[in-house]
Amino acid sequence: MQAKLELGQMKKILILAAVVALMTACSNQPQTTETKENKEEMKQELNLTQEWDKVFPLSDKVNHRKVTFETQYGLTLAADLYTPKDAQGKLPAIAVSGPFGAVKEQSSGLYAMRMAERGFVALAFDPSYTGESSGEPRRTASPDINTEDFMAAVDFLSKLDNVDAERIGIIGICGWGGIALNAAAADTRIKATVASTMYDMTRVSGNGYFDSEDKEESRHAAREALAKQRLTDPMAMAGGVIDPLPEDAPQFVKDYHAYYKTPRGYHKRSGNSNDGWRVIGTQAYANARFLYYINEIRSAVMVMHGENAHSRYFGEAAYKYMVEGQAEGYNFIGKPNPNPENKQLLIIPGANHCDLYDGGEGNYIPWDKLAEFFTENLK
Repeated sequence: MQAKLELGQMKKILILAAVVALMTACSNQPQTTETKENKEEMKQELNLTQEWDKVFPLSDKVNHRKVTFETQYGLTLAADLYTPKDAQGKLPAIAVSGPFGAVKEQSSGLYAMRMAERGFVALAFDPSYTGESSGEPRRTASPDINTEDFMAAVDFLSKLDNVDAERIGIIGICGWGGIALNAAAADTRIKATVASTMYDMTRVSGNGYFDSEDKEESRHAAREALAKQRLTDPMAMAGGVIDPLPEDAPQFVKDYHAYYKTPRGYHKRSGNSNDGWRVIGTQAYANARFLYYINEIRSAVMVMHGENAHSRYFGEAAYKYMVEGQAEGYNFIGKPNPNPENKQLLIIPGANHCDLYDGGEGNYIPWDKLAEFFTENLK
């Protein structure tokens, strides 16, 4: 039995070696090892704002500095690093991003700062093509690149002297909640994940809200429109929160307006606060599905949603599939999670979608509960 097992493993190794050798032989470029000089060439100079320009005040319990780091796609990301004052030794760390179309001066920065107040090294970053991060054309999105953004943030945190590389978690807000789950499914270094007021951007892009356009005819029409857009005006922008707000606007649009278009959350670099993102910039999202492997996430996950959030169905469906393997909005069935005991769904009574951006008038974000979750699972 052991001999057969070893023979089977040997065959797999030989096949893999043959594939690698073939790829190397077919390449016209010499194979080189990445050096420090190569990495320096990847870096791009960013024009970072040095004054405090967040939509929230700086806490007197944390230290703050601006940092940059590189992704494996050759992009340089801008971030704010928050550390608890007077902290000693190696600490657990958390990377934060979102909402989709927002910047680190908004919700993600607040989350990072609040986590730093509670003893974590916390990094809030602008995604590729967004805010102060590099990438042209601006406000473009990609399932692969955005997932890599999170993993590159983990790379950065892992190398900090004051961070324990074995104790790193992530928080994804709104559209970045789905991206966070995708990253957690791909990267086993991520030991704990919170998806807050999450959107599944791939589901809503392909199926429409509440799966109202989940049919081939609708997707085909959307694909035709995007194909024409690429030739007529590929740089066109859309998706910013409408202003002035129509009286008959749906409640969730009013909620967005109350955050992105008022002093509560407006920021000049935020796409959601201004003209949105590229119309064709999310084209790939409609033909991808983020959550396919989340039922295999062994690390801890908390899905947190507001009771009155229009997006609540995204979080509840993600949690159900992650634990039970029963999908909604997807034409597949998976196996139950091997580690269901460390998964949890937290519904915040009375909260709407945007209340979990900054707490809203009801101070709905349970900061201490989030800290407890990460403390328990980043041991």
